[in-house]
Amino acid sequence: MYWFYLAMAIVLEVMGTTCMKLSEGFTRLIPSVLVFVLYMVSFSFMILALKKMELGVVYAIWAGLGTAMIALIGIVWFQESVSLLKIVSIVFIVLGVVGLHLSQMAQGPL
Repeated sequence: MYWFYLAMAIVLEVMGTTCMKLSEGFTRLIPSVLVFVLYMVSFSFMILALKKMELGVVYAIWAGLGTAMIALIGIVWFQESVSLLKIVSIVFIVLGVVGLHLSQMAQGPL
Protein backbone atom coordinates (compact mmCIF):
# COMPACT_ATOMS: atom_id res chain seq x y z
CA MET A 1 0.00 0.00 0.00
CA TYR A 2 2.84 2.41 0.82
CA TRP A 3 4.41 1.87 -2.60
CA PHE A 4 1.03 2.82 -4.10
CA TYR A 5 1.10 6.06 -2.08
CA LEU A 6 4.59 6.78 -3.37
CA ALA A 7 3.56 6.02 -6.96
CA MET A 8 0.61 8.39 -6.65
CA ALA A 9 2.89 11.08 -5.21
CA ILE A 10 5.23 10.71 -8.20
CA VAL A 11 2.46 10.82 -10.81
CA LEU A 12 0.85 13.87 -9.22
CA GLU A 13 4.21 15.65 -8.92
CA VAL A 14 4.91 15.02 -12.59
CA MET A 15 1.47 16.37 -13.49
CA GLY A 16 2.10 19.44 -11.32
CA THR A 17 5.47 20.08 -12.90
CA THR A 18 3.97 19.70 -16.37
CA CYS A 19 1.37 22.29 -15.38
CA MET A 20 4.23 24.64 -14.48
CA LYS A 21 5.27 24.61 -18.13
CA LEU A 22 1.67 24.89 -19.32
CA SER A 23 0.99 27.85 -17.00
CA GLU A 24 3.33 29.99 -19.14
CA GLY A 25 4.73 31.85 -16.15
CA PHE A 26 1.44 31.91 -14.24
CA THR A 27 -0.33 33.66 -17.11
CA ARG A 28 -2.83 30.81 -17.65
CA LEU A 29 -5.26 30.34 -14.76
CA ILE A 30 -6.16 26.64 -14.83
CA PRO A 31 -2.62 25.24 -15.17
CA SER A 32 -1.43 27.77 -12.56
CA VAL A 33 -4.03 26.61 -10.02
CA LEU A 34 -3.33 22.96 -10.86
CA VAL A 35 0.36 23.41 -9.99
CA PHE A 36 -0.53 24.10 -6.37
CA VAL A 37 -3.35 21.57 -6.11
CA LEU A 38 -1.36 18.73 -7.64
CA TYR A 39 1.71 19.42 -5.52
CA MET A 40 -0.43 19.59 -2.36
CA VAL A 41 -2.01 16.21 -3.10
CA SER A 42 1.38 14.79 -4.14
CA PHE A 43 2.92 15.82 -0.83
CA SER A 44 -0.07 14.32 0.98
CA PHE A 45 0.54 10.95 -0.65
CA MET A 46 4.26 11.23 0.08
CA ILE A 47 3.47 11.85 3.76
CA LEU A 48 1.35 8.68 3.78
CA ALA A 49 4.22 6.71 2.21
CA LEU A 50 6.56 8.04 4.89
CA LYS A 51 4.50 6.34 7.60
CA LYS A 52 6.32 3.07 6.83
CA MET A 53 9.12 3.93 4.41
CA GLU A 54 12.49 5.60 4.96
CA LEU A 55 12.64 9.33 4.26
CA GLY A 56 15.80 9.13 2.15
CA VAL A 57 14.44 6.31 0.02
CA VAL A 58 11.02 7.93 -0.49
CA TYR A 59 12.44 11.32 -1.40
CA ALA A 60 15.13 9.93 -3.70
CA ILE A 61 12.63 7.75 -5.58
CA TRP A 62 10.07 10.59 -5.75
CA ALA A 63 12.63 13.07 -7.02
CA GLY A 64 14.50 10.63 -9.26
CA LEU A 65 11.54 9.11 -11.07
CA GLY A 66 9.85 12.50 -11.25
CA THR A 67 12.97 13.97 -12.85
CA ALA A 68 13.28 11.12 -15.34
CA MET A 69 9.60 11.30 -16.27
CA ILE A 70 9.67 15.09 -16.68
CA ALA A 71 12.78 14.85 -18.86
CA LEU A 72 11.00 12.34 -21.10
CA ILE A 73 7.81 14.45 -21.20
CA GLY A 74 9.94 17.44 -22.16
CA ILE A 75 11.51 15.51 -25.01
CA VAL A 76 8.30 13.90 -26.30
CA TRP A 77 5.60 16.49 -25.56
CA PHE A 78 7.45 19.81 -25.57
CA GLN A 79 10.03 18.86 -28.24
CA GLU A 80 12.95 19.70 -25.97
CA SER A 81 16.46 18.76 -27.03
CA VAL A 82 17.64 15.19 -26.78
CA SER A 83 21.18 13.88 -26.76
CA LEU A 84 22.99 10.68 -25.95
CA LEU A 85 24.23 12.25 -22.72
CA LYS A 86 20.68 13.18 -21.68
CA ILE A 87 19.39 9.65 -22.37
CA VAL A 88 22.32 8.01 -20.53
CA SER A 89 21.75 10.36 -17.58
CA ILE A 90 18.07 9.43 -17.41
CA VAL A 91 19.04 5.74 -17.46
CA PHE A 92 21.42 6.34 -14.54
CA ILE A 93 18.66 8.05 -12.58
CA VAL A 94 16.34 5.09 -13.16
CA LEU A 95 19.08 2.62 -12.20
CA GLY A 96 19.63 4.56 -8.97
CA VAL A 97 15.92 4.41 -8.20
CA VAL A 98 15.87 0.65 -8.86
CA GLY A 99 18.81 0.26 -6.48
CA LEU A 100 16.99 2.20 -3.77
CA HIS A 101 13.88 0.10 -4.32
CA LEU A 102 15.93 -3.08 -3.97
CA SER A 103 17.54 -1.78 -0.79
CA GLN A 104 14.09 -1.09 0.67
CA MET A 105 12.88 -4.58 -0.35
CA ALA A 106 15.91 -6.20 1.30
CA GLN A 107 14.69 -4.85 4.62
CA GLY A 108 11.53 -6.90 4.41
CA PRO A 109 7.87 -6.28 3.60
CA LEU A 110 6.20 -3.06 4.69
